[in-house]
Amino acid sequence: MTTNTESQGNSLDIVKWALVAILLATAIVGNQMYSEASVLVRAISVVAAFAVAGFIALQTEKGKQALVFAREAQIEVRKVVWPTRQEALNTTFIVLAATGVLALILWGMDAVLLRIVNFITGV
Repeated sequence: MTTNTESQGNSLDIVKWALVAILLATAIVGNQMYSEASVLVRAISVVAAFAVAGFIALQTEKGKQALVFAREAQIEVRKVVWPTRQEALNTTFIVLAATGVLALILWGMDAVLLRIVNFITGV
């Protein structure tokens, strides 16, 4: 009995995804076809079509999983201890200084190797 229910849900999800694709395609094509219409009307129509398509997509199994994932991600973001402004600035300056030192070292090695190659090849 559960396989029958799952297959019905899966086939209904396929229909929902097809409807989402049709809505999005219609919004895009309609926006191009009615280019002489008011930009405001076209923008509202496209946004409405995308909102309806998003609502339908959220009714599918994958959409529900995505919504649960987004909620869990939001909970995890709240748990993060963000650095203070001073800590962020200090870290940025350390990265810039390390990058500058490494750039100077590589520039120096390049100059030395260039002179060695020029000495060997006689160029």
